[in-house]
Amino acid sequence: MKKIKNLTKTLIDNFMGRRPKNKTIIKKRGKVKPITLLRGMKDILPQEQVYWDYVKEKALNILESYGFKKIDTPVLENSGLFLRSTGKNTDIVEKEMFTFVDEGGTKVSLKPEATPGIVRAYIEHGMHNLPQPVKLYTISPLFRRERPQAGRTRQHHQLDLEVVGDKDPVVEAQLLTIAKSLYDDLGIKIIIKINSVGCIECRPQYEENLVAYLKKNKTKLCAVCKKRLTKNPLRVLDCKEDKCRKVVADAPQIVDSLCNECKTHFTKVLEYADELNIPYEPDPYLVRGLDYYTRTVFEIWPEDVGKSPSRQVALGGGGRYDDLVGDLGANNDVPACGMGLGIERAIIKIKEQKTDVNKKTVQHVFVAQLGEKARMKALGLFEKLRKEGVKVGENFSKGSLRAQLDLANKMGFRFCLILGQQEVLDDTILIRDMESGIQEEIAYAKVITEIKKRIKKAKL
Repeated sequence: MKKIKNLTKTLIDNFMGRRPKNKTIIKKRGKVKPITLLRGMKDILPQEQVYWDYVKEKALNILESYGFKKIDTPVLENSGLFLRSTGKNTDIVEKEMFTFVDEGGTKVSLKPEATPGIVRAYIEHGMHNLPQPVKLYTISPLFRRERPQAGRTRQHHQLDLEVVGDKDPVVEAQLLTIAKSLYDDLGIKIIIKINSVGCIECRPQYEENLVAYLKKNKTKLCAVCKKRLTKNPLRVLDCKEDKCRKVVADAPQIVDSLCNECKTHFTKVLEYADELNIPYEPDPYLVRGLDYYTRTVFEIWPEDVGKSPSRQVALGGGGRYDDLVGDLGANNDVPACGMGLGIERAIIKIKEQKTDVNKKTVQHVFVAQLGEKARMKALGLFEKLRKEGVKVGENFSKGSLRAQLDLANKMGFRFCLILGQQEVLDDTILIRDMESGIQEEIAYAKVITEIKKRIKKAKL
């Protein structure tokens, strides 16, 4: 009991600011070096959020029409998920993943792409029992340890769409249409580069032809591509080194090795694209940097690509992956197709074009107060107005009425409700029309009804 009393006395002394006379605590703080962002990471500041909201709003309007449902998967997954899907010989897995062993001894990775996690969720949660196809989308951060540059931060964000459970080429056509519609809405002109990488039946023959050609030109390849030649020869087609690009320019084209089914599928995709006026150009050497793609692959580029450094990266890309769901553990083969669109890269284009992204919002009522009792009452009024659906603003930390009215005017509020000490005593409130400057006193009990009537009359 004595210990409790002593503890209580100590707590009271601390609360009241009293300290024991014989104990003086002086804390000295030296100069501390601030902690800064990790290389390749970026803060999204409040003034930048308007661009993000703009892109997301445009995207969600389209996705809702096409029946896509939102899914969120963890940013941290078992590393084996990406080894089995993305491919152990890809640049992503070999050089770019953030991978570590957790305290439980499990090797985990921050997700470098969204598709494997969504496919895992499809299998793990039995989505094959749902009506097919299952259309899913996510907007999430992705992590790649690559050299930072414009539009390529180590944590970047992507709008990812997946259509799981349908092999019809109309799926690719819909994804391409969604991409075109979104970039049209954003005011960004695009060109879609497209190819077919065949399937498990016809691709081996093409790889054999490609390897034979590349071996004849091995001395002209970069050191990395010489290694790729034995591990994953298709990656040579994706190399950005000039000397490798020159070799690839005369390499065999995969479309010449496609089986009849793959040819028919690809032809149908292009017919749909023509019918829908989708701007595309065939790229016979496009393979993308992931192992799981089958048949259709595509990349979305700005129409004016090449005219400035910020235009040297694709806005997005995707393709079909008919074998991936089975490779990750599904009992049956489940065809699928998807695409990812970079949020940061779209925002770069929007800024280049000086697009006005500021949403014109109508501000209804600003609650201003003067004095402690008025502030207490104004807090409750603010909540009542908010619950009634009124667009309401405040700055209760300011004591100056003039400062509050100036703020209300700058923010574009049509009406201002003013509570002072006298209004609290009289149980009244002042309504000020910020356009005309006319001010009127009414009974506090009628304020909700009256302000809603005035908002309606002003057609706000």
